[in-house]
Amino acid sequence: MKRVLVTGGAGFIGSSFVRHMLRVHDDVEVINYDKLTYAGNLENLREIEGDPRYRFVRADIGDLDAALAALKGVDTVVNFAAESHNDRAILDPAAFVRTNVLGTQTFLEAARRAGVGRFHHISTCEVFGDLALDEDRAFLEDDAYAPRTPYNASKASANHVVMAYHHTFKLPVTISHCCNNYGPYQFPEKLIPLFATNAMEDKPLPLMKSSQNRREWIHCDDHSAAVDVILQKGRIGQAYNIGTGVEKSVEEITGVILGVLGKPASLKTYVADRAGHDRRYLLDMTKIRCELGWKPAIGFEQGIRRTVEWYRDNPEWWKRVKDGSYQRYYENYYKKVLAV
Repeated sequence: MKRVLVTGGAGFIGSSFVRHMLRVHDDVEVINYDKLTYAGNLENLREIEGDPRYRFVRADIGDLDAALAALKGVDTVVNFAAESHNDRAILDPAAFVRTNVLGTQTFLEAARRAGVGRFHHISTCEVFGDLALDEDRAFLEDDAYAPRTPYNASKASANHVVMAYHHTFKLPVTISHCCNNYGPYQFPEKLIPLFATNAMEDKPLPLMKSSQNRREWIHCDDHSAAVDVILQKGRIGQAYNIGTGVEKSVEEITGVILGVLGKPASLKTYVADRAGHDRRYLLDMTKIRCELGWKPAIGFEQGIRRTVEWYRDNPEWWKRVKDGSYQRYYENYYKKVLAV
């Protein structure tokens, strides 16, 4: 039985990956290692409660002793743990450096000491900077990093540390850069869940003035499947882009959300751009397609409609998250689940 430890496994994308691994593989045990910060939510994993192949460890990736204890017998680490919201990074950049850079280095060191056979690091397209709206190119894996925000810089720095552990200590690593994710259980500070839930409450949808800025979009389940393929087939010491080629502006996304929910365009309101707001990201997927044979399976139109409908059909989840009561509710839930 292969043992995989997933850091940040109670978060949006991490929990998708945990569910994917247990659903797809019969010969895998999964350890979910998560500090349970504001965006960590064990309810994201209720469908796998009681699975004997699943175990949860509540700990910080910056805690070396806790990491070493959790890594006993672990074959593979997949590092999703990160502070990831650009707006929060502007308010508290130090927290992003602590978690995304120093936390990653601490876990790399623990993996090195524990003799882990594979360390896969989840990164972002944002490490490459941004593209002009009319630019005819996409980011390649070996493009120079050009981050423009504290969040982007912290992820680029972490990438450098990951590769340094490979070259210096021969730790078997891989990295993936992914585009913008969407899907169920995403914390409603991000565009799609925020706008969907605001629309359901007839609250304004705050579009930044540069609402024609574009992002490439992927369903979290496709992201999870791609990481799984990289673990199976990816070359050690290599990075792989994970994308879809589907670009949508904030205006287009907003229109889809309002259309699915039957809400009026009058809910749109325009606010000032945030500092360092990137114009556009697009990843070249040639490497992962040609080397590993991966391509996305969920079309954007199907995936976005299914996602908005999930928020529509699960108001008890997002209402507790948005009003903050989930933190009190889940402290009791955590105590029950963890028996602490």
